[in-house]
Amino acid sequence: MPVNLTPPVAAQLLPVAGFSLGIAEANIKRENRKDLLVMQLCEGARVAGVFTRNRFCAAPVIVAREHLAQNDGIRALVVNTGNANAGTGEQGLQDARTTCAALAGLLGCKATQILPYSTGVIMEILPIAKIAAGLPAAVANMRADNWYDAAHAIMTTDIVAKAMSKQVMVDGVQVTITGIAKGSGMIHPNMATMLGYIATDAAIAQPQLQAMVSEAANRSFNCITVDGDTSTNDALMLIATGKAASPEVRATASSAYQTLQAAISEVATYLAQAIVRDGEGATKFITVHVEGGKDEAECKQIGYSIARSPLVKTAFFASDPNLGRILAAIGYAGIDDLDVAALKLYLDEVLVAEHGGRAASYREEDGQRVMQQSDITIRVVLNRGAADATLWTCDFSYDYVKINASYRS
Repeated sequence: MPVNLTPPVAAQLLPVAGFSLGIAEANIKRENRKDLLVMQLCEGARVAGVFTRNRFCAAPVIVAREHLAQNDGIRALVVNTGNANAGTGEQGLQDARTTCAALAGLLGCKATQILPYSTGVIMEILPIAKIAAGLPAAVANMRADNWYDAAHAIMTTDIVAKAMSKQVMVDGVQVTITGIAKGSGMIHPNMATMLGYIATDAAIAQPQLQAMVSEAANRSFNCITVDGDTSTNDALMLIATGKAASPEVRATASSAYQTLQAAISEVATYLAQAIVRDGEGATKFITVHVEGGKDEAECKQIGYSIARSPLVKTAFFASDPNLGRILAAIGYAGIDDLDVAALKLYLDEVLVAEHGGRAASYREEDGQRVMQQSDITIRVVLNRGAADATLWTCDFSYDYVKINASYRS
Protein backbone atom coordinates (compact mmCIF):
# COMPACT_ATOMS: atom_id res chain seq x y z
CA MET A 1 0.00 0.00 0.00
CA PRO A 2 1.12 3.61 -0.49
CA VAL A 3 3.33 5.02 2.27
CA ASN A 4 1.39 7.51 4.42
CA LEU A 5 -0.50 8.87 1.40
CA THR A 6 -4.09 9.98 1.89
CA PRO A 7 -6.47 9.88 -1.09
CA PRO A 8 -7.72 13.29 -2.26
CA VAL A 9 -11.10 14.56 -1.08
CA ALA A 10 -13.30 15.78 -3.93
CA ALA A 11 -14.68 18.74 -1.97
CA GLN A 12 -11.15 20.00 -1.25
CA LEU A 13 -10.18 20.20 -4.94
CA LEU A 14 -11.05 23.73 -6.00
CA PRO A 15 -12.34 24.70 -9.47
CA VAL A 16 -10.14 27.05 -11.48
CA ALA A 17 -12.11 29.68 -13.37
CA GLY A 18 -11.72 29.25 -17.14
CA PHE A 19 -10.76 25.57 -16.88
CA SER A 20 -13.06 22.53 -17.16
CA LEU A 21 -12.52 18.79 -17.26
CA GLY A 22 -14.45 15.89 -18.80
CA ILE A 23 -13.95 12.15 -18.33
CA ALA A 24 -15.06 9.10 -20.31
CA GLU A 25 -14.69 5.32 -20.31
CA ALA A 26 -13.24 4.54 -23.74
CA ASN A 27 -12.26 0.92 -22.95
CA ILE A 28 -8.73 1.55 -24.21
CA LYS A 29 -7.14 -1.30 -22.26
CA ARG A 30 -9.81 -2.46 -19.84
CA GLU A 31 -13.56 -2.02 -19.68
CA ASN A 32 -15.44 -0.07 -17.01
CA ARG A 33 -12.67 2.31 -16.02
CA LYS A 34 -12.13 6.01 -16.55
CA ASP A 35 -9.35 6.21 -19.16
CA LEU A 36 -9.96 9.35 -21.23
CA LEU A 37 -9.67 12.94 -20.01
CA VAL A 38 -10.31 16.21 -21.83
CA MET A 39 -9.32 19.54 -20.27
CA GLN A 40 -10.76 22.66 -21.93
CA LEU A 41 -9.22 26.10 -21.55
CA CYS A 42 -10.89 29.46 -21.94
CA GLU A 43 -9.84 31.67 -24.82
CA GLY A 44 -6.70 33.60 -23.95
CA ALA A 45 -5.40 31.04 -21.45
CA ARG A 46 -1.66 30.44 -21.57
CA VAL A 47 0.08 27.06 -21.41
CA ALA A 48 3.71 26.13 -20.66
CA GLY A 49 5.31 22.81 -20.03
CA VAL A 50 8.36 20.63 -19.65
CA PHE A 51 8.70 17.17 -21.17
CA THR A 52 10.75 14.00 -20.91
CA ARG A 53 14.33 14.11 -22.15
CA ASN A 54 14.19 10.46 -23.16
CA ARG A 55 15.36 10.43 -26.79
CA PHE A 56 12.76 7.74 -27.54
CA CYS A 57 10.03 10.16 -26.54
CA ALA A 58 6.42 9.26 -27.32
CA ALA A 59 4.44 10.50 -30.32
CA PRO A 60 2.15 12.70 -28.18
CA VAL A 61 5.19 14.42 -26.67
CA ILE A 62 6.46 15.26 -30.16
CA VAL A 63 3.05 16.53 -31.28
CA ALA A 64 2.43 18.52 -28.10
CA ARG A 65 5.77 20.27 -28.49
CA GLU A 66 4.96 21.07 -32.13
CA HIS A 67 1.56 22.52 -31.25
CA LEU A 68 2.94 24.60 -28.39
CA ALA A 69 5.60 26.03 -30.70
CA GLN A 70 2.97 27.15 -33.24
CA ASN A 71 1.59 29.57 -30.65
CA ASP A 72 -2.00 29.31 -31.93
CA GLY A 73 -3.51 29.58 -28.47
CA ILE A 74 -4.09 26.20 -26.84
CA ARG A 75 -7.77 25.42 -26.19
CA ALA A 76 -7.69 21.86 -24.84
CA LEU A 77 -5.56 18.97 -23.61
CA VAL A 78 -6.50 15.32 -24.07
CA VAL A 79 -5.08 12.38 -22.08
CA ASN A 80 -5.56 8.68 -22.59
CA THR A 81 -4.36 5.88 -20.32
CA GLY A 82 -3.79 2.23 -21.18
CA ASN A 83 -1.53 2.94 -24.14
CA ALA A 84 1.59 5.13 -24.24
CA ASN A 85 1.69 5.59 -28.04
CA ALA A 86 5.48 5.40 -27.70
CA GLY A 87 7.79 3.39 -29.91
CA THR A 88 5.07 3.49 -32.56
CA GLY A 89 6.90 5.35 -35.36
CA GLU A 90 5.05 7.33 -38.01
CA GLN A 91 1.77 5.57 -37.21
CA GLY A 92 1.97 6.89 -33.66
CA LEU A 93 2.46 10.47 -34.85
CA GLN A 94 -0.48 10.11 -37.21
CA ASP A 95 -2.66 8.72 -34.40
CA ALA A 96 -1.74 11.57 -32.04
CA ARG A 97 -2.64 14.10 -34.71
CA THR A 98 -5.88 12.25 -35.47
CA THR A 99 -6.81 12.47 -31.80
CA CYS A 100 -6.22 16.23 -31.86
CA ALA A 101 -8.29 16.64 -35.01
CA ALA A 102 -11.17 14.61 -33.59
CA LEU A 103 -11.31 16.70 -30.41
CA ALA A 104 -10.88 19.95 -32.35
CA GLY A 105 -13.92 19.05 -34.43
CA LEU A 106 -16.00 18.65 -31.27
CA LEU A 107 -14.76 21.89 -29.70
CA GLY A 108 -14.80 24.04 -32.83
CA CYS A 109 -11.10 24.89 -32.84
CA LYS A 110 -8.00 23.96 -34.82
CA ALA A 111 -6.17 20.66 -34.32
CA THR A 112 -3.00 22.62 -33.54
CA GLN A 113 -4.82 24.11 -30.53
CA ILE A 114 -5.02 20.66 -28.91
CA LEU A 115 -2.23 19.05 -26.86
CA PRO A 116 -2.26 15.21 -26.69
CA TYR A 117 -0.88 13.01 -23.88
CA SER A 118 -0.77 9.23 -23.48
CA THR A 119 0.37 6.83 -20.79
CA GLY A 120 0.47 3.05 -20.55
CA VAL A 121 2.17 0.24 -22.45
CA ILE A 122 5.00 1.18 -24.83
CA MET A 123 5.30 -0.08 -28.42
CA GLU A 124 1.62 -0.81 -28.97
CA ILE A 125 -0.50 0.98 -31.58
CA LEU A 126 -2.97 3.46 -30.14
CA PRO A 127 -6.60 2.25 -30.47
CA ILE A 128 -7.62 5.47 -32.16
CA ALA A 129 -11.16 4.31 -32.95
CA LYS A 130 -11.89 3.77 -29.24
CA ILE A 131 -10.49 7.20 -28.37
CA ALA A 132 -12.47 8.96 -31.11
CA ALA A 133 -15.62 7.16 -29.96
CA GLY A 134 -15.03 8.20 -26.34
CA LEU A 135 -14.33 11.88 -26.95
CA PRO A 136 -17.98 13.02 -27.29
CA ALA A 137 -18.78 11.57 -23.86
CA ALA A 138 -15.76 13.30 -22.33
CA VAL A 139 -16.80 16.63 -23.83
CA ALA A 140 -20.38 16.15 -22.62
CA ASN A 141 -19.03 15.44 -19.12
CA MET A 142 -17.10 18.74 -18.97
CA ARG A 143 -17.31 20.48 -15.58
CA ALA A 144 -15.14 22.90 -13.63
CA ASP A 145 -15.37 20.76 -10.48
CA ASN A 146 -14.29 17.49 -12.11
CA TRP A 147 -10.75 17.41 -10.69
CA TYR A 148 -11.37 14.37 -8.49
CA ASP A 149 -12.54 12.17 -11.36
CA ALA A 150 -9.81 13.61 -13.59
CA ALA A 151 -7.13 12.51 -11.11
CA HIS A 152 -8.52 8.97 -11.28
CA ALA A 153 -8.85 8.99 -15.07
CA ILE A 154 -5.09 9.40 -15.63
CA MET A 155 -3.97 6.57 -13.32
CA THR A 156 -2.20 3.42 -14.57
CA THR A 157 -0.48 1.33 -11.88
CA ASP A 158 -1.20 4.05 -9.31
CA ILE A 159 -3.10 2.87 -6.24
CA VAL A 160 -4.03 6.33 -4.96
CA ALA A 161 -5.06 9.34 -7.05
CA LYS A 162 -2.86 12.41 -6.64
CA ALA A 163 -4.36 15.91 -6.44
CA MET A 164 -4.00 19.15 -4.46
CA SER A 165 -5.44 22.65 -4.34
CA LYS A 166 -4.01 25.81 -2.82
CA GLN A 167 -5.11 29.45 -2.64
CA VAL A 168 -2.83 32.45 -2.15
CA MET A 169 -3.22 36.22 -2.19
CA VAL A 170 -1.57 37.96 -5.15
CA ASP A 171 -1.74 41.77 -5.25
CA GLY A 172 -4.68 41.63 -2.86
CA VAL A 173 -6.62 39.10 -4.97
CA GLN A 174 -7.25 35.46 -4.06
CA VAL A 175 -5.76 33.13 -6.65
CA THR A 176 -6.53 29.40 -6.96
CA ILE A 177 -4.10 26.65 -7.96
CA THR A 178 -5.20 23.05 -8.48
CA GLY A 179 -3.11 20.18 -9.81
CA ILE A 180 -3.25 16.47 -10.52
CA ALA A 181 -0.56 13.95 -11.40
CA LYS A 182 -0.12 10.26 -12.13
CA GLY A 183 2.88 8.06 -11.67
CA SER A 184 4.02 5.02 -9.74
CA GLY A 185 6.73 3.28 -11.75
CA MET A 186 9.20 4.20 -14.49
CA ILE A 187 9.98 7.33 -12.47
CA HIS A 188 13.32 9.09 -12.78
CA PRO A 189 14.42 12.51 -14.10
CA ASN A 190 14.43 14.04 -16.52
CA MET A 191 11.52 13.98 -15.96
CA ALA A 192 10.48 11.85 -13.23
CA THR A 193 5.57 7.08 -16.37
CA MET A 194 4.51 10.61 -14.93
CA LEU A 195 2.02 13.18 -16.12
CA GLY A 196 1.17 16.36 -14.23
CA TYR A 197 -1.30 19.17 -14.87
CA ILE A 198 -1.49 22.31 -12.74
CA ALA A 199 -3.94 25.12 -13.46
CA THR A 200 -4.31 28.58 -11.94
CA ASP A 201 -6.68 31.46 -12.57
CA ALA A 202 -3.81 33.95 -12.25
CA ALA A 203 -2.79 36.02 -15.25
CA ILE A 204 0.83 35.22 -16.13
CA ALA A 205 2.82 36.32 -19.18
CA GLN A 206 4.16 33.47 -21.30
CA PRO A 207 7.89 33.87 -20.46
CA GLN A 208 7.15 33.95 -16.74
CA LEU A 209 4.78 30.98 -17.03
CA GLN A 210 7.52 28.91 -18.68
CA ALA A 211 10.01 29.98 -16.03
CA MET A 212 7.55 28.97 -13.29
CA VAL A 213 6.88 25.47 -14.64
CA SER A 214 10.60 24.85 -15.25
CA GLU A 215 11.52 25.89 -11.73
CA ALA A 216 8.63 23.94 -10.21
CA ALA A 217 9.74 20.81 -12.09
CA ASN A 218 13.33 21.20 -10.93
CA ARG A 219 12.20 21.52 -7.31
CA SER A 220 9.82 18.57 -7.45
CA PHE A 221 9.48 16.04 -10.27
CA ASN A 222 13.18 16.30 -11.08
CA CYS A 223 13.98 15.39 -7.47
CA ILE A 224 12.31 11.98 -7.34
CA THR A 225 13.16 8.46 -8.39
CA VAL A 226 11.29 5.19 -7.92
CA ASP A 227 13.29 2.82 -10.10
CA GLY A 228 15.85 4.82 -12.10
CA ASP A 229 13.91 4.50 -15.38
CA THR A 230 13.05 7.71 -17.24
CA SER A 231 9.73 7.47 -19.06
CA THR A 232 9.14 8.12 -22.75
CA ASN A 233 5.96 10.10 -21.98
CA ASP A 234 6.63 12.45 -19.07
CA ALA A 235 5.07 15.92 -19.14
CA LEU A 236 4.32 18.63 -16.60
CA MET A 237 1.97 21.33 -17.85
CA LEU A 238 1.10 24.66 -16.22
CA ILE A 239 -2.01 26.51 -17.39
CA ALA A 240 -2.87 30.11 -16.46
CA THR A 241 -6.42 31.14 -17.40
CA GLY A 242 -6.11 34.79 -16.36
CA LYS A 243 -9.63 34.80 -14.89
CA ALA A 244 -8.58 36.13 -11.48
CA ALA A 245 -8.78 39.90 -11.08
CA SER A 246 -5.08 40.26 -10.25
CA PRO A 247 -2.75 42.13 -12.65
CA GLU A 248 -0.75 40.04 -15.12
CA VAL A 249 2.57 38.82 -13.78
CA ARG A 250 5.27 40.08 -16.15
CA ALA A 251 8.47 40.21 -14.10
CA THR A 252 10.29 37.34 -12.40
CA ALA A 253 11.63 39.78 -9.80
CA SER A 254 8.15 40.84 -8.68
CA SER A 255 6.60 39.78 -5.39
CA ALA A 256 3.59 38.43 -7.31
CA TYR A 257 5.84 36.11 -9.29
CA GLN A 258 7.63 34.92 -6.18
CA THR A 259 4.34 34.24 -4.36
CA LEU A 260 2.92 32.28 -7.30
CA GLN A 261 6.18 30.42 -7.89
CA ALA A 262 6.32 29.29 -4.28
CA ALA A 263 2.68 28.15 -4.33
CA ILE A 264 2.96 26.31 -7.66
CA SER A 265 6.18 24.63 -6.50
CA GLU A 266 4.44 23.57 -3.29
CA VAL A 267 1.64 21.90 -5.27
CA ALA A 268 4.19 20.27 -7.60
CA THR A 269 6.28 19.02 -4.68
CA TYR A 270 3.25 17.46 -3.00
CA LEU A 271 2.31 15.69 -6.24
CA ALA A 272 5.89 14.52 -6.83
CA GLN A 273 6.24 13.15 -3.31
CA ALA A 274 2.84 11.45 -3.69
CA ILE A 275 4.20 9.60 -6.73
CA VAL A 276 7.08 8.24 -4.63
CA ARG A 277 4.78 7.38 -1.72
CA ASP A 278 2.68 5.44 -4.26
CA GLY A 279 5.75 3.92 -5.90
CA GLU A 280 5.12 0.43 -7.23
CA GLY A 281 5.28 -1.88 -4.23
CA ALA A 282 6.71 0.81 -1.94
CA THR A 283 6.72 0.30 1.83
CA LYS A 284 9.16 3.08 2.80
CA PHE A 285 9.38 6.77 1.81
CA ILE A 286 13.00 7.90 1.91
CA THR A 287 14.28 11.47 1.89
CA VAL A 288 17.90 11.81 0.76
CA HIS A 289 19.44 15.12 1.82
CA VAL A 290 22.98 15.89 0.72
CA GLU A 291 24.57 19.05 2.12
CA GLY A 292 27.93 20.75 2.25
CA GLY A 293 28.66 20.18 -1.44
CA LYS A 294 30.57 22.37 -3.87
CA ASP A 295 27.42 22.86 -5.96
CA GLU A 296 23.88 21.56 -6.26
CA ALA A 297 24.80 19.33 -9.20
CA GLU A 298 27.25 17.22 -7.20
CA CYS A 299 24.80 17.02 -4.29
CA LYS A 300 22.15 15.64 -6.65
CA GLN A 301 24.69 13.32 -8.24
CA ILE A 302 25.50 11.74 -4.90
CA GLY A 303 21.86 11.79 -3.83
CA TYR A 304 20.70 9.92 -6.91
CA SER A 305 23.52 7.41 -6.60
CA ILE A 306 22.06 6.49 -3.21
CA ALA A 307 18.39 6.81 -4.17
CA ARG A 308 18.48 4.52 -7.20
CA SER A 309 20.76 1.83 -5.77
CA PRO A 310 18.89 -1.52 -5.77
CA LEU A 311 21.04 -2.71 -2.86
CA VAL A 312 20.19 0.36 -0.77
CA LYS A 313 16.51 0.13 -1.67
CA THR A 314 16.23 -3.58 -0.84
CA ALA A 315 18.01 -3.06 2.48
CA PHE A 316 15.39 -0.48 3.43
CA PHE A 317 12.59 -2.86 2.42
CA ALA A 318 14.06 -5.48 4.75
CA SER A 319 14.60 -2.89 7.52
CA ASP A 320 18.19 -4.15 7.53
CA PRO A 321 20.76 -1.52 8.58
CA ASN A 322 23.28 -2.76 6.03
CA LEU A 323 24.40 0.84 5.74
CA GLY A 324 27.75 0.18 4.11
CA ARG A 325 25.69 0.03 0.91
CA ILE A 326 25.04 3.77 1.27
CA LEU A 327 28.77 4.46 1.63
CA ALA A 328 29.43 2.40 -1.48
CA ALA A 329 26.83 4.37 -3.44
CA ILE A 330 28.40 7.66 -2.34
CA GLY A 331 31.81 6.35 -3.36
CA TYR A 332 30.82 5.36 -6.90
CA ALA A 333 28.75 8.49 -7.55
CA GLY A 334 31.54 9.88 -9.74
CA ILE A 335 32.89 12.72 -7.55
CA ASP A 336 36.54 12.00 -8.16
CA ASP A 337 37.98 14.43 -5.60
CA LEU A 338 35.59 13.48 -2.79
CA ASP A 339 37.31 13.27 0.60
CA VAL A 340 35.49 10.36 2.22
CA ALA A 341 37.22 10.99 5.54
CA ALA A 342 35.58 14.43 5.73
CA LEU A 343 31.98 13.38 5.22
CA LYS A 344 29.38 12.27 7.73
CA LEU A 345 26.41 9.98 7.17
CA TYR A 346 23.25 10.14 9.27
CA LEU A 347 20.12 7.97 9.35
CA ASP A 348 17.55 10.41 10.75
CA GLU A 349 19.37 11.76 13.84
CA VAL A 350 21.68 8.74 14.16
CA LEU A 351 25.32 9.34 13.16
CA VAL A 352 26.29 6.26 11.17
CA ALA A 353 29.69 7.04 9.64
CA GLU A 354 32.51 9.59 9.93
CA HIS A 355 36.28 9.69 9.40
CA GLY A 356 35.90 7.17 6.57
CA GLY A 357 34.19 4.43 8.58
CA ARG A 358 31.61 3.47 11.21
CA ALA A 359 31.06 6.23 13.80
CA ALA A 360 32.29 5.29 17.27
CA SER A 361 28.89 6.24 18.71
CA TYR A 362 26.85 4.16 16.24
CA ARG A 363 24.89 1.23 17.61
CA GLU A 364 23.19 -1.38 15.44
CA GLU A 365 19.98 -1.14 17.45
CA ASP A 366 19.73 2.59 16.62
CA GLY A 367 20.01 1.88 12.93
CA GLN A 368 17.48 -0.93 13.25
CA ARG A 369 15.01 1.38 15.01
CA VAL A 370 15.14 3.98 12.23
CA MET A 371 14.99 1.40 9.44
CA GLN A 372 11.69 0.07 10.80
CA GLN A 373 10.00 3.45 10.25
CA SER A 374 7.91 4.11 7.14
CA ASP A 375 9.40 7.62 6.67
CA ILE A 376 13.20 7.80 6.85
CA THR A 377 15.82 10.48 6.10
CA ILE A 378 19.32 9.74 4.85
CA ARG A 379 21.55 12.77 5.45
CA VAL A 380 25.00 13.10 3.92
CA VAL A 381 27.24 15.97 5.04
CA LEU A 382 30.09 16.40 2.55
CA ASN A 383 31.91 19.26 4.31
CA ARG A 384 33.30 20.70 1.05
CA GLY A 385 31.03 23.69 0.34
CA ALA A 386 27.69 25.38 0.98
CA ALA A 387 25.41 23.69 -1.58
CA ASP A 388 22.69 21.17 -0.82
CA ALA A 389 19.96 19.13 -2.51
CA THR A 390 17.01 17.04 -1.35
CA LEU A 391 15.66 14.04 -3.26
CA TRP A 392 12.88 11.55 -2.55
CA THR A 393 12.78 7.83 -3.26
CA CYS A 394 11.26 4.59 -1.97
CA ASP A 395 12.33 1.04 -1.29
CA PHE A 396 12.18 -2.00 -3.58
CA SER A 397 9.82 -4.74 -2.45
CA TYR A 398 8.74 -8.11 -3.84
CA ASP A 399 5.62 -6.39 -5.18
CA TYR A 400 7.68 -4.12 -7.47
CA VAL A 401 8.83 -7.20 -9.37
CA LYS A 402 5.34 -8.71 -9.41
CA ILE A 403 3.71 -5.51 -10.70
CA ASN A 404 6.19 -5.05 -13.51
CA ALA A 405 6.38 -8.72 -14.41
CA SER A 406 2.64 -8.75 -15.11
CA TYR A 407 2.16 -5.14 -16.32
CA ARG A 408 0.92 -6.08 -19.82
CA SER A 409 -1.44 -8.83 -18.69
